[in-house]
Amino acid sequence: MTVTETALVTTAGRGARAPQIGRTRRYTEDQVSLPRVILRMAAGLLVLAIFVLPYLIMFFGSVKTKPQIRSVDPTYLPVEWHWENYLKMWSTPETPLPYNLVSTIIISVFATLLVLAVSLPAAYYTARFKFPGRMVFLFLVIVTQMLQPAVLTSGLFRQFTTLGLGDTWAAMIFINAAFNLSFAVWIMHSFFAGIPKEVDEAAQIDGAGRFTVLFKINLPLVWPGIVTAIVFTFVACWNEFAASLVILSTDKNQPLSVALTKFVGQYETSWQYVFGVSIVAILPVVILFMLIEKRLVGGLTAGSVK
Repeated sequence: MTVTETALVTTAGRGARAPQIGRTRRYTEDQVSLPRVILRMAAGLLVLAIFVLPYLIMFFGSVKTKPQIRSVDPTYLPVEWHWENYLKMWSTPETPLPYNLVSTIIISVFATLLVLAVSLPAAYYTARFKFPGRMVFLFLVIVTQMLQPAVLTSGLFRQFTTLGLGDTWAAMIFINAAFNLSFAVWIMHSFFAGIPKEVDEAAQIDGAGRFTVLFKINLPLVWPGIVTAIVFTFVACWNEFAASLVILSTDKNQPLSVALTKFVGQYETSWQYVFGVSIVAILPVVILFMLIEKRLVGGLTAGSVK
């Protein structure tokens, strides 16, 4: 057998064995990966059930009658779907729910805008300029995040009553803004600090002022941080309870978080309305996340390309 014939035989042998090796390797990988895929899917479904099941129970409870909810042998699915509960809860004598919804929206929106107006320049200045006491200032900012409104409610009540702002939306706007300001400053500070200073210097060489550099150059780059600060601030203001319970005494001025407690009585609780108001209270937050998600992804991609 010549060298050429030997090479042809060897090549043919390798080519014949290659598909068998490939099939064996592919079969082995499929055997190993299939249990992993099943395990991951099972774990994902378990986590999904843990998070979704309470909301499903709350939703089903909102369309039940009070006897069905308090039944000794309860059922998850309602026997009869009472959608009229969502209409009746707006006119119950316990609390003026439409006014509570308006109060919650006004307090949350204006507190978020106030936080954004103060934290944006503060985060930019602390990230771009080094001044005496800069680190002390940032440390004090983060320390304020450790203080909870529930601990300071009595002092806040006296302070705003003295200022003539007791039982007003303005008081709750300032309180919510104060307790969410530090988080927003730190979030946006980290984003501003990640932008090279050469970007600002190049814009200033072209004749741009500080406000132009901030709003036209840096703002699009830190958009993910701004969106994060807006979302977390709005959700915190929307769910605030302790300070509102103490500061706001008029039923029409109270937010949904406080109005929800009016359906819980000493001897009787309207659970169908408690569940219904809870569903209404979480819907705006869910819608906000759905709207912000695409903008957040767009901001990330826009800020990553110069």
